[in-house]
Amino acid sequence: MSKKNSTFVTEFLFEGFSSFDWQHRLVFFIVFLTLYLLTLSGNVIIVTIIRLDRHLHTPMYFFLSMLSISETFYTLAIIPRMLSGLLYPYQAIDIQGCAGQLFFYLTFGINNCFLLTAMGYDRYVAICNPLRYSVIMGKKVCIHLACGSLGIGLGMAIVQVTSVFGLPFCDGFVIAHFFCDVRPLLKLACVDTTINEIINFVVSVCVLVLPMGLVFISYVVIISTILKIASAEGRKKAFATCASHLTVVIIHYGCASIIYLKPKSQSSLGQDRLISVTYTVITPLLNPVVYSLRNKEVKEALRKAVGLRPLSS
Repeated sequence: MSKKNSTFVTEFLFEGFSSFDWQHRLVFFIVFLTLYLLTLSGNVIIVTIIRLDRHLHTPMYFFLSMLSISETFYTLAIIPRMLSGLLYPYQAIDIQGCAGQLFFYLTFGINNCFLLTAMGYDRYVAICNPLRYSVIMGKKVCIHLACGSLGIGLGMAIVQVTSVFGLPFCDGFVIAHFFCDVRPLLKLACVDTTINEIINFVVSVCVLVLPMGLVFISYVVIISTILKIASAEGRKKAFATCASHLTVVIIHYGCASIIYLKPKSQSSLGQDRLISVTYTVITPLLNPVVYSLRNKEVKEALRKAVGLRPLSS
């Protein structure tokens, strides 16, 4: 139902972490800033190492570098303003700035989902069809997959932003979150948002359930193929090439699914805010950490780059 005698909103305030006292906010600021700087430096190192080391000029590392670049822009859209809000609560953002933040957050967030799917397909071809790997995963195919991921992200973001900011916002202007996200914004609309909720759910299914399903099917086939390998050493090596990707996939899709796929009746904005910290601050750090600590080739390239003797020599 529409609210009468309402003033249309032209800017919002972020509630963020204002319920915590300043000592706790200062601790959060130091922790989140440290994690953010580690994420940025880790992603820059990964992109640089992959660019400089010719041994890493393969489809898997091409997608990893694309994921690192995407994660950098993804965190850039959210974390600087969140850090500022920890020091100065209830910061204002105009409606255009809010729409811009939501657009870039969705674009790169959805791009990440489909890049992880492309990486899953790459592992499937490498293990299940190794003799044709170089033919199937050619340079042109990799570029098309990366561009397709970004294109889907852009398209879905335009749908969501148009849907949300086509609504009138009246009276309520405090966003119960630390950034502009779909559900907190829909709660501020002064008209019925059922259609928008349906659009949000359909988009969430398309960018979470579909990629998750494809990755799951890929890994079912991959694991069944690995188990057929005769030597224990061969099985171990095959599992090792998938472990890093699978770790990132489970945490990335898991956190996002809890937020965007649970029913509206079970949605708690306070709970969502805590989970959002995981996938906006912690999950992006997993990409450089997991791939650098668990991946032998990246570790070897990193040691060579800093002038240390490779472990394998």
